[in-house]
Amino acid sequence: MFAIAPQRDKDILRSGWRAWLIWGIPWTLIVVAQFAGNTVHTALWASGFGATGIICMVNARRCGRRHCLYTGPLYLISALASLLYGLHLLPLGTDGWEWIMYFALAGTILFCCVVENVFGKYISIR
Repeated sequence: MFAIAPQRDKDILRSGWRAWLIWGIPWTLIVVAQFAGNTVHTALWASGFGATGIICMVNARRCGRRHCLYTGPLYLISALASLLYGLHLLPLGTDGWEWIMYFALAGTILFCCVVENVFGKYISIR
């Protein structure tokens, strides 16, 4: 394997409009889905979290952004949980959508606000 040194100039988050397009649109779909029926809710959450998870993983690989390394898998797990809960295969009770959102939001806040502030924004990936 080879090491990837942090490359801040390749960080997708450095550009506000690009970050909005790539992360803002899926998160907007996730919020809008709150007002939709179960089928649409399931589709929007699974695709929204899935898209953000993949994009985070790509960004972590591109530039070594620390929180993307953690939020990528977090959002992919949230996408899978959304799909399974929406298909009634994951028994999270009547508040399942809220539990999934709490999980995603808590992880996002932890990794973006706490972990990056303590350990720095960029890491070398091996």
